[in-house]
Amino acid sequence: CRRALDLVPFGIKPLLRRAAAYEALERYQLAYVDYKTVLQVDCAIQAAHDGVNRMTKALLEKDGVNWRQKLPPIPTVPVSAQTRWSVPSAGAPRENTPPAAAPQGGPDQTAAGMERARTLKEEGNELVKKGNHKKAVEKYSESLKLNQECATYTNRALCYLTLKQYKEAVQDCTEALRLDPKNIKALYRRAQALKELKDYKSSIADIKSLLKTEPKNTAALRLLQELNR
Repeated sequence: CRRALDLVPFGIKPLLRRAAAYEALERYQLAYVDYKTVLQVDCAIQAAHDGVNRMTKALLEKDGVNWRQKLPPIPTVPVSAQTRWSVPSAGAPRENTPPAAAPQGGPDQTAAGMERARTLKEEGNELVKKGNHKKAVEKYSESLKLNQECATYTNRALCYLTLKQYKEAVQDCTEALRLDPKNIKALYRRAQALKELKDYKSSIADIKSLLKTEPKNTAALRLLQELNR
């Protein structure tokens, strides 16, 4: 894979395959970097999204909530590489790999796929109103496979908080903040989850970030008081 990347920097297939190899070797930090690099080239590649989620979970368990501080630097993909991969080459020879192994599948961005994702999210919202958070998680998860939307992540994070699955709540809020770095719900819910995980320092940092945007947010101010105590 390294040789392939020397010849064609930021090639999607060698990056994905190297990430999978690193993952198999339990070198999760390097795998995470490669999966994130793929998403810079093409943010619609589901295999890379799934890889990032798996590595986030593994690194959270291995290194705790400060796992990001131990990551090697993620290379910045130049715009030229993004443009090169955004147009599929019709004349490119296809490899003899089964379709399941080809990392081409991204979220279904067709109108039908987007509509289905919205319907699933709304079904999840209705289940939350009825107090069925476990079933709501399933609906949100199905929706996210079709469309990675910030609100769906924060909604699922709320369910995870209720179900006391705090690490999963942290992960979902982190994904939401990747899509919208100043999202109030994501910052607040991640702060709540981090508090339950006893990572008070990170929880306070999230609340302070939130208060920069909404200095009079009463729920955030109340939580900050609790954390300072």
